[in-house]
Amino acid sequence: MNKKIAITIGDPSGIGSEIIAKALSDNIDNSFEYIVVGSGKVMLEGIRIANVNLKINTIKSINHAVNTHGIVNVIDVFEDFDIEKLEYGKIQKQSGLLAGKSIETAIALAMAGKVDAVVTAPINKESFKLAGYPYPGHTEMFADFTHTTDYSMILMHGNLRVAHVTTHVSMYDAIQLIKKERVLKIIKVADNACKDLGIKNPVIAVLGLNPHAGENGLFGNQEIDEIIPAIHEAQSIGINAVGPIPGDTAFPKALSGMYDCVVVMYHDQGHIPVKLLGFSLNKETGIWDEVKGVNISFGMPIIRVSVDHGTAFGKAGKGTANPNSLINAIETAIVLIKNKQ
Repeated sequence: MNKKIAITIGDPSGIGSEIIAKALSDNIDNSFEYIVVGSGKVMLEGIRIANVNLKINTIKSINHAVNTHGIVNVIDVFEDFDIEKLEYGKIQKQSGLLAGKSIETAIALAMAGKVDAVVTAPINKESFKLAGYPYPGHTEMFADFTHTTDYSMILMHGNLRVAHVTTHVSMYDAIQLIKKERVLKIIKVADNACKDLGIKNPVIAVLGLNPHAGENGLFGNQEIDEIIPAIHEAQSIGINAVGPIPGDTAFPKALSGMYDCVVVMYHDQGHIPVKLLGFSLNKETGIWDEVKGVNISFGMPIIRVSVDHGTAFGKAGKGTANPNSLINAIETAIVLIKNKQ
């Protein structure tokens, strides 16, 4: 039987359906079956906006999916979605509801073993909250619905892989959360993630929180009190962890191949270098010429990979959205599935 990948439709007021249409019309691996979880009405709109030659196959069961290039399998999770009221680039409760229902259904399919991975299109956090979903992002919802506590989102662009100790919290809260136990958990997640991606003996670089990794306590004690003890314990169980390394020198070394994954302490410490590499802006139009890179949730019982960008409300409905990050996400999911076999 063909391996199956569920693709959530994301926020329909954004670019999700458009980039899905563009990705599925591309030359992706046709030995896999792709099932869009969301809305047939919204997917038809995405096909129209993307101006690609695809047809919809609406199904109620995964068993009815077809593996035919040019046909998009869609599980409709919100039949009452009012396509006439859909506004591109607008925060809408029904858009948040569809995004949330799509994620719930895809997780359930993966947990039941009916799909082999979930790839997620972007959501809008305000629409999500308006619809009654209390999560700050995809990752936290996946963790809740899979009953996972030891997890991390890992950003990846080419050979740069980044694991976060903290993500969607304030800087004040992030500092309070940087404890030995949490740092050690993420080092372990990073090590396992690299092995899942086919790297046999990964080197895990662990960053400091403070400038110059604290400079032996001159600029802060988090490195001495929490980060270094976590590194030593990781080393004691056979993980090749090194650090703490200053953030301003670690990433050039990682790009050179010296490190296989970089454990960062807070959101922007990891996001900025990955997006600097993967995003290219046309300054004349204000449109991203290239958007590459993916977000992977590791430590969970299912495979989940996401685009590394938002809903792009400013270009929604215009046909100009770039599908590269979604294509990267699908390709990464395939690698993870094959390495898991």
